[in-house]
Amino acid sequence: MNKCIILDHDDTAVMSTPGIHYPSFVEAIKKLRPNDEPITFEEFVGYCFEPGFHSLCTDIMKFNEAEMIVQQEIWQSYTSSSIPDFYEKFPETIKGFKDRGGIITVVSHSERSRIERDYLQHCGFIPDAVFGWELPEHQRKPFPYPIKEILRRFNLKESDALMLDDLKPGLEMAKSCHVDFAAAGWSHAIPEIKQQMKNESKFYFETIDEFSKFLLG
Repeated sequence: MNKCIILDHDDTAVMSTPGIHYPSFVEAIKKLRPNDEPITFEEFVGYCFEPGFHSLCTDIMKFNEAEMIVQQEIWQSYTSSSIPDFYEKFPETIKGFKDRGGIITVVSHSERSRIERDYLQHCGFIPDAVFGWELPEHQRKPFPYPIKEILRRFNLKESDALMLDDLKPGLEMAKSCHVDFAAAGWSHAIPEIKQQMKNESKFYFETIDEFSKFLLG
């Protein structure tokens, strides 16, 4: 049995991109690039998959530092006013794991304060460790720092942990740390992403029921 699960937040645990992250990014583009066509939802998810959200901002949209601040402010206004719902049966699954003595950690591109708020609201507890967007870039996913720090902090071996995520940055981070990776297939709607995650992940769970049976037996 795994001693620790390392969970992504957005679109792995909670349903947040369609109603929060994507519309906030569209609003930012309208403000910062008023003559540009807003990107579609599928394009947004594809860019978050590869090369990742930070590269979407800096390399594709080419936001400068001042524009990045504006984008962040718009995003924070959305995340502060909306509490996303967890996927059905996800809270029960991780609470079951916690009740058995499991360590629950979160590595996400959302901010720690929002993640802790969401867990308190829907699960009744705060994860044992949270590594979010508030960290400097070199300590965020896909960089290995969060997993290495989790293993150090809880005195774990690589084989004691399992990473669950729906996108490639989480997969890359887990691989770089030699930690088993499981793909959250319930959030996949884009066939190319679904297939790539199936091909590259050690475990692929189509539903939360499948993940729950694996985790809890």
